[in-house]
Amino acid sequence: MEVHSIVILTLHSPRERIWGEMLALTPAGITVRGIELGAFEEVLRQIAAGESGVGALSAVFYPMHRIERMALDETVGEIPSLAERFQRKIGLTVREFLYAGHEL
Repeated sequence: MEVHSIVILTLHSPRERIWGEMLALTPAGITVRGIELGAFEEVLRQIAAGESGVGALSAVFYPMHRIERMALDETVGEIPSLAERFQRKIGLTVREFLYAGHEL
């Protein structure tokens, strides 16, 4: 996994699942621009409706001792990745959406 990969983090203490773009990975921890996985559908609905859903996709640092697992967000068989679902619903890739009006 490389910087700018779309990942799913599983954290503990407290238990959370985070989906988003990995901005940095260091021995101290990981920085992700994303959302709590449980809010994914609601954020998609807000963005598709033209509401301010982008604010929910914030950059957060998680210390390494909280990271239980990190998985690449990828399609498995016929099950689309969350990034693909995002693109189908919004019409932009996650990166296009996050960096709209900014140079990548």
